[in-house]
Amino acid sequence: MKIQRFSKIGFILAAAGSAVGLGNIWKFPYMTGEYGGGAFVAVYLITIAFIGFAVMIAEMLIGALGRADTVTSFERVAPKKKEWWRFAGFMGFNGIIIMTFYSVVIGWIFYYLFLVFGGLPQSTQEAKGIFNDLVANQVLIQIFFHTVAVILVGYIVYRGIKGGIEKINLILMPALMIILFGLLLYAFSLEGFSKALKFMFEPRWEDLNSEAFIRAIGHSFFTLSLGMGAIMTYAASLPKDASIPKTAFIVTFMDTLIALVAGLVIFSFLFEFGAQPSQGPGLVFISLPTILNNFGTLGTVFAFLFFLALAFAGITSAISLVEPVVQYLIDRFKFTRAKAVIVISLVYWIVGIGAILSYSNAWGKIFSIGGKPLFDILEYTTDSILLPLGGFLIAVFVGYVLQKERAYKYVGKEMGRRAFLIWRFSIRYIAPLALIFMMLNLMGIIKI
Repeated sequence: MKIQRFSKIGFILAAAGSAVGLGNIWKFPYMTGEYGGGAFVAVYLITIAFIGFAVMIAEMLIGALGRADTVTSFERVAPKKKEWWRFAGFMGFNGIIIMTFYSVVIGWIFYYLFLVFGGLPQSTQEAKGIFNDLVANQVLIQIFFHTVAVILVGYIVYRGIKGGIEKINLILMPALMIILFGLLLYAFSLEGFSKALKFMFEPRWEDLNSEAFIRAIGHSFFTLSLGMGAIMTYAASLPKDASIPKTAFIVTFMDTLIALVAGLVIFSFLFEFGAQPSQGPGLVFISLPTILNNFGTLGTVFAFLFFLALAFAGITSAISLVEPVVQYLIDRFKFTRAKAVIVISLVYWIVGIGAILSYSNAWGKIFSIGGKPLFDILEYTTDSILLPLGGFLIAVFVGYVLQKERAYKYVGKEMGRRAFLIWRFSIRYIAPLALIFMMLNLMGIIKI
């Protein structure tokens, strides 16, 4: 089946939408707060440049050469042992595993969009109580919003590259940036903005412990949606005259910029009222709503806009997680797009309900394995094993299997010979070693 092609701007916004997700607006700020600010940001930016950007070019290159689903692309591009390299293409299924809990989190965000109009929490304890009650007791509400997320994402993917994915990103990505930059403009007027700026961009190297270093490397990679086949699948529809290095740079820049803007906005609000930035994963769902309550009616508006931006980011990433497997079923098993979307959506909807129940008081023990909730197991497996493994396979394939001359033809001429050699060194040595080290550390096999 012939794959539809993005327009140039459509591809950039779709790829940026894939990269810009909950990791940018939710995870990056709380990790920055948890690990001391500026030093964490510095390591994050360095590794974005030398690992994330390099792997993104490599993943785009495979997709642009293969012009198919992830499995078929590896088969087509591999100069030898095609039957072995096709197994690397099954990284495209990582996205569906992620969606089993990602759509649940999107559901939480939908819930908070309605919650803010009922009044923001007066204290951190009240905010914790609301969130904990939702997760532990409000199972039916979670399943409802999880289902809404599944149906919405499924419909967009069903509409295809041009009618669904490109169109929704042409709307949501500009809207997301308008909301975040609008909040940033307001943050400029706050006394907390200068403190936020200092916190994020003045490195205190004594705060950078070994764990923070590993997490910065890991997050710089995960935030770009690499190792799950999303960028590769989108690149299969890249316009033939598009520049892979330039496109990868724009996507990486947009992704990083939005993460930094989100951090500045959140920390400006927190520092304005003397709150601590090191609140962990509850920073957005617990600390921020409490702080925004101090702004009165304006705080309600800010909270709604922020969760709306978070919802937009979640949706644009979610569709990129589903599309690789949908395209695989279309290419390899001749499914119609509608049938592929229904099958995949049912799979992660059902497992997602299990993830919801694993956090509940009533069903938690039944949906846990070895004392760990199914939600945590799914998240750990993707973060610690599957995504780093996917990135490692991409780096090894492009660095050691794909012919150097072929890679130079498609990306080297655009980059220039010196930049190409630096990129190839990174993809052959820096990225694989960093990913192996990170994966072994997260799995607890080695410690520093």
